[in-house]
Amino acid sequence: MAGAVDVRGLRCTFGAVTAVDGATWGAAGGAVTALLGPNGAGKTTTVECLEGLTRPDDGEVRVLGTDPWRAGPDHRSRVGVMLQDGGLPTTVRPLRLLHHLASLYAAPSRVDELVERLGIGGFAGTTVRRMSGGQRQRVALAAALLARPDVAFLDEPTAGLDPHARLDVWALLREEADRGAGVVVTTHSFEEAERIADHVVILAAGRVVAAGSLDEVRGGRSLEDVYFALTTGAGR
Repeated sequence: MAGAVDVRGLRCTFGAVTAVDGATWGAAGGAVTALLGPNGAGKTTTVECLEGLTRPDDGEVRVLGTDPWRAGPDHRSRVGVMLQDGGLPTTVRPLRLLHHLASLYAAPSRVDELVERLGIGGFAGTTVRRMSGGQRQRVALAAALLARPDVAFLDEPTAGLDPHARLDVWALLREEADRGAGVVVTTHSFEEAERIADHVVILAAGRVVAAGSLDEVRGGRSLEDVYFALTTGAGR
């Protein structure tokens, strides 16, 4: 899975708005790739194209060698998806939901292990609609990882989590990459990118302004300094 994700010249528009403008980058299996960029940079739209939820206007995207827009069930069972918001039925409790999802896969992770790792047991009797934002994040992440995916797209997986929960999620994502999965994370957190990312892609106005290993992108500076220099045109 050396080339788990391949994006070439991706362009995606919504009316007069160009959300992604000729982006080219890749993500490897067995690694965590962090997509960084300000609001409106095109991170979520890019990920939605890779998930097969949004159709590009131009360019080419491949996930595990397949066009996700035309992918069938076998491909989709190999891809984990955590949306930025929503995607969970609101009237169900987390254990019932996770056990149901696990039944759809041939060799899923153990639900009880994910529940323990992500601290879901403490609110297992609460329906999704009554959960806090952080609690919904944990359930959505568990759902995305249940199938032991070859590629996982996680849109801001630690948003709304307390510091302890973030550490637990970071450790889990690192383990997913270590077992061979390609993990693609969108984030606004420099700390998160520096703690878990092997590869960093910085987007600004829909374009890739930097891509490479964490050390290559930093070039001896802090990731925060590089980010602001590239996305605002002014160093800090």
